[in-house]
Amino acid sequence: MLKIFDRIARRNDKRTESEIQADVRQFILSAPLNLDEDDVKIVSLESQTGDRRRIDVEVGSTVIEIKRDLRKGKVKADAIEQLAGYVELRMNQTGLRYVGLLTDGTEWLCYDLVEGKLREVSVITVEPSAADMERFTVWLEGVLATAQNIAPTARNIEMRLGSGSSSYQLDWATMSSLYEQNKNNPTVQLKRTLWSRLLTSALGTAFEDTDKLFVEHTLLVNTAETIAHAVLGLPIQSLNPAALLAGDKFDESGIHGVVESDFFDWVVEIEGGDVFVRTLAKRLARFDWSKVEQDVLKVLYESVIGTETRQRLGEYYTPDWLADIVVQETVVDPLHSRVLDAACGSGTFLFHAIRTYIAAAEAKGMPVGELIDGVTEHVIGMDLHPVAVTLARVTYLLAIGRHRLVDPNRGTIRIPVYLGDSLQWQEQNTDLWAAGNLTIRTDDKKDFFGNELSFPDGLLDNAARFDDLVTEMANKASTRKPGSAVPSLNAVLQRLAIPDKFKPTIEATFKTMCRLHDEGRDHIWGYYVRNLARPLWLSRPKNRVDVLVGNPPWLAYRKMTSDMQATFRAMSEARGLWAGGELSTHQDLSGLFAVRACELYLKVEGRFGLVLPNAAIDREHYSGFRSGYYGDGSGNAAIAFDPSWDLRRIRPHFFPRAASVVFGRREEHTRETKEGEGTWAGRKMPLEAEIWSGRLSGSNLPWTQASKTLSRKPGQVKHIGQLAKSPYDPAFTQGAIFAPRIAFVVEEQPATSLGVPAGRKAIKSSRSVQENKPWKLLPDLNGVVETEFIRPFFTGDNAYPYRTGAAQMVVLPCRKSGILPSSQIDLHPGLSQWWERAEALWMEHRSSERLTLMQQLDFQSKLSKQLPTPPLRIVYNRAGMHLMAAKVKEPRAIIASGLYWASMETEEEADYLCAVMNAPVTTEMVRPFMSYGKDERDIHKHVWEVPIPKYDPEIASHRRLSELGKSAEEIVAAFPIDPDLHFAATRRHIRAHLEATGEGQEINELVFELLG
Repeated sequence: MLKIFDRIARRNDKRTESEIQADVRQFILSAPLNLDEDDVKIVSLESQTGDRRRIDVEVGSTVIEIKRDLRKGKVKADAIEQLAGYVELRMNQTGLRYVGLLTDGTEWLCYDLVEGKLREVSVITVEPSAADMERFTVWLEGVLATAQNIAPTARNIEMRLGSGSSSYQLDWATMSSLYEQNKNNPTVQLKRTLWSRLLTSALGTAFEDTDKLFVEHTLLVNTAETIAHAVLGLPIQSLNPAALLAGDKFDESGIHGVVESDFFDWVVEIEGGDVFVRTLAKRLARFDWSKVEQDVLKVLYESVIGTETRQRLGEYYTPDWLADIVVQETVVDPLHSRVLDAACGSGTFLFHAIRTYIAAAEAKGMPVGELIDGVTEHVIGMDLHPVAVTLARVTYLLAIGRHRLVDPNRGTIRIPVYLGDSLQWQEQNTDLWAAGNLTIRTDDKKDFFGNELSFPDGLLDNAARFDDLVTEMANKASTRKPGSAVPSLNAVLQRLAIPDKFKPTIEATFKTMCRLHDEGRDHIWGYYVRNLARPLWLSRPKNRVDVLVGNPPWLAYRKMTSDMQATFRAMSEARGLWAGGELSTHQDLSGLFAVRACELYLKVEGRFGLVLPNAAIDREHYSGFRSGYYGDGSGNAAIAFDPSWDLRRIRPHFFPRAASVVFGRREEHTRETKEGEGTWAGRKMPLEAEIWSGRLSGSNLPWTQASKTLSRKPGQVKHIGQLAKSPYDPAFTQGAIFAPRIAFVVEEQPATSLGVPAGRKAIKSSRSVQENKPWKLLPDLNGVVETEFIRPFFTGDNAYPYRTGAAQMVVLPCRKSGILPSSQIDLHPGLSQWWERAEALWMEHRSSERLTLMQQLDFQSKLSKQLPTPPLRIVYNRAGMHLMAAKVKEPRAIIASGLYWASMETEEEADYLCAVMNAPVTTEMVRPFMSYGKDERDIHKHVWEVPIPKYDPEIASHRRLSELGKSAEEIVAAFPIDPDLHFAATRRHIRAHLEATGEGQEINELVFELLG
């Protein structure tokens, strides 16, 4: 097989297309693609014009066109046109969705057909190697979708269904096209509006209301709901698509609350949607969903929704090993403990809580029917994210397991995972609950006044009856003939034993639902109502749970909408959680969520184990949370904390911020002392903690593997307040901004044959691929400028740990003492000509009239602060995954905005600070404070949140670090720097070189002791 692949992947002009075609056919048959001879065929077609055309290779619903070399002439363009005709003809003949592959053996391009034209959706280029053969086989199988019984491991899910797979790229391209063609459809608009409203409420300003995200969510939910059917062993490829996304088979099987009409079933209500769902089902049928040992849907979600998007939304999904051990620690009596994850995400904690219950039940010999009833009574999930809820429901099924779900002795199953506002943001107004009724707004900007669906509060006491009532009302409204009389509800109300006093409200709501149906807007109100009501039902004292587990949302205060900020502040102030002042921007939702979840859903004496930012156990802005007492606003709740887990030393980091786990139990608001007097309840979080450390070999390991490389030791946390910032903070400032680059950054150019006057230099603009429009499109500036105005400068590109590289050059209208006024610029002909042309470019192309070129250059005095230049400076990088620092002694050098700088009094202090800042452990301590950019992490002045002490020569460890810093500088000075290597790679090589030395290791140990 490798020999065949070698011939295919190696372009060879001597080979004919028929030879390549034969090899491709043989490779497809030989690869693990589950194909027989009859599955791979050469098809002759009779075209509409009567001439015979020939498809090179056809596999299932894929047409493959083969050429000798796609790089030559118009070969590719002609082949694409030819392939489009084949794909369109086969789709018309079969009524099925076809895709096209175009290849010359080395380059493989996958296309789908949109409005008669091919659209490229996935590309792979291969070389003749075993590694590329394996990579190509996975890619090709994703296109063909022919393998069977693939194990649904995390790796296979990511490789074969994740965003980088050809399967996903094909499905995304098709669904995106379907949405674009139908986005003005009233049904699609309504569901998108409700989706947007809910996620704005859940995620604040971090939520980007884009069509792309809506399509991604739709694809994820359709995928999860199809998997849910596969878990039961249903023939997903032959199910009616509309019935599949509505969950009809689940209703027939007596399994409720898994798949139902929701925001994302619009796809089966538009032309072409049925074909798409059938194709999706075919891809998912390749996996054996009967055996799953972890939350694999989390892997799928994290692969499809980009890292940047998830971090912006505060979506940090918990690794399996951590969820497992938290459940073990917290759920000590699974058969007698009702467990809730009030922010369940994709269901990782639910998965392990279910498996813990099942293990205990089977050890006791509990029958399957009783076991499933017990699980669904004892393990409950809730989340405000509709995609997460769907994934969690399917995860719930996967945790129970197919063999139990299909057992003939089990009864009706209701999966207790709900879409709901766990935090109950509406606690202080009457938007949701008014006059004793649950009131749901149904307006989607179609009505001036809107509509409301109201349900009597008292109906929620019986959750099953409420669900049945809402379902029957929704079904009756949607099955009646539009415009016909509103049918009677008497039989339903009598059968469900609805009290007479509730009937007028219910009948008025049913009338509204019928009218919504007449207007084509009824589709998911039943789903919406049932789920939004669930948090209130769970918060009733008699329905509260024994255990809370989970990972609450870490949504930052600055990412909340203004309304959310106001509510967050009010709720936090009422509970003594509001930090206020400058600390308010450091706050996030997790602390309030933890307290609120305890007060609403946890029984007195109930236990909790929650994953929170590490700041919760040691930072000043969490001091109110750690108190355990939350005042009258907390609904008579208090928390008695147990020792926490400090996870910040585990490598690699599994969240963008350091994490901890906090434990405790709920107490009543007051309790009696031995003397019989009342006192405030609660117990402060103790300083004692369990310190975890170690290095994990993977990000989503099971606990059985992770436990082998992690150590847990007793220790203490040290509270760090706002005043614990480093005293170096005010000393450092950012360098000057040389933008637009064309006007300032220069390189020397050869003088003409006539030469240049002494004291001048011929220069031109030094260009960069990172320049933005319109500047990158402008021609270079050229000139002969006085050398006193051409200065060396350092920025992030030429600074490394303990040393700087070759300086770049910049033209600046300044002398040693400061910036020249305009009148003095005119006294220097070379500078004057250059500055005049630079100003003209700036005035013509600047994006705003707010700043002159001189104001831009000295923005916030970032240039003038450097003049006259200090004799000894320390610089560190503004951005990057690793902090680095170096000394600058060049007397004329200017520091650019890629670096921060400060003047140093002595060499000893500079060596000390270089040692501390270049230590790997310092980067690890700074990282929790860094904010993510697009491709790297921003350092800025976050480094001074770490309490790096001022150099004191009287302290032995300071003196030793200074000595080691000087030695490290000498080591790095001898390190050869390749000018052609990217600066980030050079930094990485220097770090690795230092970490292998005794000096580097001793520095890291001393800094850990200094700062730890």
